[in-house]
Amino acid sequence: MSITIDPAATARLVVREVRSGERDGAPTKVAVARRTYAAERDDVWDAVTSPERLPRWFAPVSGDLSEGGRYQVEGNAGGVVETCEAPERFAVTWEFGGTLSWLEVRLTESDGGTTLELVHESPVEPEFAERFGPGAVGVGWDLALMGLGLHLETDQAVDPAEGEAWTLSPDGVEFVRHASTGWAEAAIADGDDPEAARAAARNTLAFYTTPPDA
Repeated sequence: MSITIDPAATARLVVREVRSGERDGAPTKVAVARRTYAAERDDVWDAVTSPERLPRWFAPVSGDLSEGGRYQVEGNAGGVVETCEAPERFAVTWEFGGTLSWLEVRLTESDGGTTLELVHESPVEPEFAERFGPGAVGVGWDLALMGLGLHLETDQAVDPAEGEAWTLSPDGVEFVRHASTGWAEAAIADGDDPEAARAAARNTLAFYTTPPDA
């Protein structure tokens, strides 16, 4: 399926929030993304938890997706399913590159549709946080939520290779620009220095939109 969207309007469908948190005495940053879809909650729940549908907009996910089981996203994170309460919420550990963070997804009925709230809490790594800010995590989820929206609207699959190529296209770069700016503004609202937050957003934009061989 070809990706045809208004990049600015689609980026604005996500409401972004950043919170400062703490786990076991260590500081964390919490990135919160909310988007409402014109789909029934059971359909959205199936799309975000079904091994058959996840590859159509996100990535193949293997393992035991029941509570207490271990899962693995192909080419990405793995972890433990800590909570699974259909069709309302699930929470998992997000283990990638030697780091541990925590992901929770909540679904609520909203005006004939479904609001998805994604909460990703990560330990603060000062150098990384200063360079990229919350957009390093947030923009990846923006792209995933866009893919979910396309899948729910059309019931078609988003080809991963096409999705990667689209991110480098003019529309893709514009989408990432709006998303990374949105995360910077959310970080500023949480107390980050405005100049530093906007510099981090520019770094995030470059990270997501620079070809791998450049």
